[in-house]
Amino acid sequence: MDNKKINLNSLNTDPKDFDGDDKPHSNCAIFGIYDHPQAAVMAYYGLHSQQHRGQEASGICTSELLDNGKHRFNIHKGHGIALNVFSGKNILANVLKGTAAIGHNRYSTTGASDSRANIQPFKVNFKEGHLALSHNGNFTNTRELRDKLQNEGTLFQTSTDSEIFLHLIARSRETEMIDKILDAARQVRGAYSIILITDDKLFAIRDPYAVRPLSMAKLGSSFVFASETCAFDIINADYIRDLKAGEVIQIDDEVIKTGEVKSYFIDKKPETKHCIFEYIYFSRPDSTIFGHTVDKVRRKLGKNLSIEKPAPKANIEDKKVVVISVPDSSNTAALGYVTETIKSNPYVKLELGLIRSHYIGRTFIQPGQDNREIKVKSKFNTVKSVLKDRIVVIVDDSIVRGTTMKQLVKLVKEASPKEIHLRITSPPIISPCYYGMDFPSKSELIANQCDRDMEKIREYLDVNSVEYLSLEKLHDSVPQGVNKHGENISYCDACFSGNYPIPIEEIEKTAFEG
Repeated sequence: MDNKKINLNSLNTDPKDFDGDDKPHSNCAIFGIYDHPQAAVMAYYGLHSQQHRGQEASGICTSELLDNGKHRFNIHKGHGIALNVFSGKNILANVLKGTAAIGHNRYSTTGASDSRANIQPFKVNFKEGHLALSHNGNFTNTRELRDKLQNEGTLFQTSTDSEIFLHLIARSRETEMIDKILDAARQVRGAYSIILITDDKLFAIRDPYAVRPLSMAKLGSSFVFASETCAFDIINADYIRDLKAGEVIQIDDEVIKTGEVKSYFIDKKPETKHCIFEYIYFSRPDSTIFGHTVDKVRRKLGKNLSIEKPAPKANIEDKKVVVISVPDSSNTAALGYVTETIKSNPYVKLELGLIRSHYIGRTFIQPGQDNREIKVKSKFNTVKSVLKDRIVVIVDDSIVRGTTMKQLVKLVKEASPKEIHLRITSPPIISPCYYGMDFPSKSELIANQCDRDMEKIREYLDVNSVEYLSLEKLHDSVPQGVNKHGENISYCDACFSGNYPIPIEEIEKTAFEG
């Protein structure tokens, strides 16, 4: 091991890069519903339940059938969470009229997050009528397609890759809408779950690798689609299944009458590469994604972490080892960790040692204050009586830059614990994501800044020990084999391994937008 002394001040902890939540972000949530008298209201609740997938902006577009037999698309979107964007009087009832709706929560992976033009859904008019889109993920051949379309005279209104899909549909020489969509889908590469509405149809699209989750449900005779199944629970819709890899589902009035969806495929040989981070962090534990419940997988992550990287041994004099989670994302994994640990280490107890505030908003920082410390303290507080004089094991799902964890450890130390040990339910993050997650550049990741040396990471975070789940045990924790669709289950773990399953352009991260 390299014994050279690490310069803690050399690590990138610039407060401008710190938002109080040093975690990767999933860039979007999408929702769609067809043939419901309160489509906008259902879309609002669907977005509200998926707020964790994006808090920068929210939007809904509806398709309304007018008395003259024509359709009108109504749209309302803005910066902020769904609760605030749609709080205006009668927006859902009087502005967003119609029986079909799509919605979008946004967390930008790149680009101008403060630009209203980049807020989805996107709506366009072309010769076949109206078209609106909500997209989760990233296209990885953005530059190639954008250059091609611009050379052909296309004018772009946004800096997002999502707009490319609309232009590909509008410029397709196919005659039927489903063929235009398939034509567009076969030109883009990357990770994409998309919901489209036209004047009289709704389309749900999942890329041939099924990287991002997308599920289907029924609410009476209506069909509903969402990134996560928690969106179905809030409106009492019945989950049917996930979309298959490379599947395009068409919903129209005929489907509503028969109840039989129309299904098409982008690729004859789809291959699943599910985002493994969906299980680790992104999705809510009460959701079913990739055909399995997130809660069950997270408990197994905690269990395997305990087996591979156990808590310190203790005795009665140590007043027990206290295991705490970093709420809310690691709560379930901490349960699994303790359940397994007590089998061989009985002096271990799960405690509520950190209390999280869910109402911090944008923390006001006065000049001269330490931004990182204030932001962490405004989000978390300790239960000092639980931590004092105890051996404390903090279970968390990931460490990205390490800025939040360093301040969190400092906060826990103020409660006077005997020792602090970190246990992480994922391997070290070593590579950025180009498929719809917001990661810092490779050089900003703490694992790389510390040369992937656990002792350097431990020293920087100022804890007694830090241990990660191995990549092997991570894969052992997630579902394997063949799914209900007969597809072989496999995963994208590029952020941990550096192995990218879908080709990406050799371009800067800022060229990507979702």
